[in-house]
Amino acid sequence: LLEIGGRNLLIDCGMEQGADIFQNQELPIDPGKIDFVCLTHAHIDHSGMLPYLYKNGFRGSIFATKATTQLCRIMLKDSAHIQESEAEWKNRKNKRSDAEPVVPVYTIEDAENVLTYFVPCEYEKKIDIAPGIQIRMRDVGHLLGSASIEVWLTEAGHTKKIVFSGDIGNTNQPLIKDPLYVDDADYVVMESTYGNRSHDQGISLLDCKSELKQILKETLAAGGNLVIPCFAVGRTQEILYFLRQLKVDHELPEFEHTEVFVDSPLAVEATNIFMTNTQECFDEEAMALVRQGINPIRFPGLRLSVSVEESRAINEDPKPKVILSASGMCDAGRIKHHLKHNLWNPNNTILFVGYQAIGTLGRSLLEGATEVKLFGETVYVGAEICQMPGISGHADVNGLMTWIKSFSQKPTKVFVTHGDDEVTEI
Repeated sequence: LLEIGGRNLLIDCGMEQGADIFQNQELPIDPGKIDFVCLTHAHIDHSGMLPYLYKNGFRGSIFATKATTQLCRIMLKDSAHIQESEAEWKNRKNKRSDAEPVVPVYTIEDAENVLTYFVPCEYEKKIDIAPGIQIRMRDVGHLLGSASIEVWLTEAGHTKKIVFSGDIGNTNQPLIKDPLYVDDADYVVMESTYGNRSHDQGISLLDCKSELKQILKETLAAGGNLVIPCFAVGRTQEILYFLRQLKVDHELPEFEHTEVFVDSPLAVEATNIFMTNTQECFDEEAMALVRQGINPIRFPGLRLSVSVEESRAINEDPKPKVILSASGMCDAGRIKHHLKHNLWNPNNTILFVGYQAIGTLGRSLLEGATEVKLFGETVYVGAEICQMPGISGHADVNGLMTWIKSFSQKPTKVFVTHGDDEVTEI
């Protein structure tokens, strides 16, 4: 939160994921007194409390890239649906114990209303949002539409520049461009998600595809299903990119006629949004396919499940298949139903392809849980649990250091945030 010239500017307003350590922490300001929000990207841990701001009086402008604005139109309404559904479920349980009614954090109506305050911005264009406040967005390569935000603040004739990194992207990701760097700032606020870890620098995109190919081969040979918990936006599209390559290059005969299900209405909508932002956000390799009239994330055998009936039918079909479903950390969404139907079977594989926060179901499975609770039922973990190395939307410690070292002069101060306590306090 920045205060300048009597105006209040908030950078991101996300919903805590994993253990709700900060669940009861209030904003240090009345939401109605916030004049502007600058949004680095659409992931819920950065955008998820914007409808809550509206619900509590915010009526200012929200500046975000065009792709982020489009993604938030589907993601915030999806998040609101989850809030309403969870409150309804808890209230059904509470009736039996005479507990106080649970009120959703916000509603679908709140989400729809806050979306009217978005102001789509172009990359690299300096914008005057108020007297003494200028911003510019620079592609940071984390997600479609993601940005670092440069902020110039002028008061009493003096100007200071603050740069907010947003989530810094990994290099050589499928589909989207590598992060761009910023070379000057007085102050920097930067993320530290992987601040104490290194991705395997020897793993290339080709290695990621080879790893996926081997896991797929072993699972299909066992007659099992490959279940991939995926964030609906970003990771789903990247895995589709790899699966398309395996299909069209005929690298795995047993995969030729295997169906791939994307079971997430949100992921289906997000995939369409990816294809409307190719020029601004896609890297050269993906654009080469687009110029040939090829959709880099569609292929024969791909099935998009939207309705509840389509989702249920997936687990009624005994044929081996690939299932991509949200959420990526397994704490909500249709993936929980697929885990209930697939976790117990030793022929199946659950493949994690993204970060699993402390306190999430995904983290528990990766750490060796032998049984889990799903919909009040204890489910035995018999399936193979594995994680694909080398695929990450976040820069590792080396990428973070490359980003901060890009400043030509050392900033006055660097604030480190968005990481586990043991990382931010190093």
